[in-house]
Amino acid sequence: MKKYVVIAATCALLGSATAALAAGDAAAGKAKSATCAACHNADGNSTIAQYPKLAGQSADYLLKQLQDYKSGTRANPIMLGMVAPLSPQDMEDLAAYFASQQVVRAAADPKLAPQGEALFRGGNLNSGVSACAACHGTVGAGNPAAKFPAIAGQHAEYLELQLKAFRAVERANDAGQMMRAIAAKMTDPEIKAVASYVQGLQ
Repeated sequence: MKKYVVIAATCALLGSATAALAAGDAAAGKAKSATCAACHNADGNSTIAQYPKLAGQSADYLLKQLQDYKSGTRANPIMLGMVAPLSPQDMEDLAAYFASQQVVRAAADPKLAPQGEALFRGGNLNSGVSACAACHGTVGAGNPAAKFPAIAGQHAEYLELQLKAFRAVERANDAGQMMRAIAAKMTDPEIKAVASYVQGLQ
């Protein structure tokens, strides 16, 4: 129980911290987004489940990810090539554009949803897995000030890939190693269940 309190307190502290807010131009971002459309679609609602939906994500989170790809903090050979020519202003504009779009929701697998909801809302007390809602909010809307992403409606396949990447320490750009610590305690069935539930969050 103490771990849950510590993580919730950390999330609250980070959420209340002063953040450098993205100040991009959405119209300019739309004009610059043509190369993004191949994987993420023109409006940021990717139809390829291994690529994330960007639509409706907070601009500050999107900006951080672009900056992390550019610096190599978040490794991905495709994205490394995509961000290479981007200026800081380009990244702010793209973040503003995709943040201004509306995410298209999908459905959860009804067989997985009950377990997924239990993990999302309450975690797993036995293994020490924290509730997703503690940092991502009760409806999965995220915490923009802390740069915690909105996850509601995200592709289940993409979420699975990212949770497994955190677990394997193949992705390491999470604040305070929180996602790595949580994912390290999750089983494959738990990851699949919570990813499916989050995909269907409205």
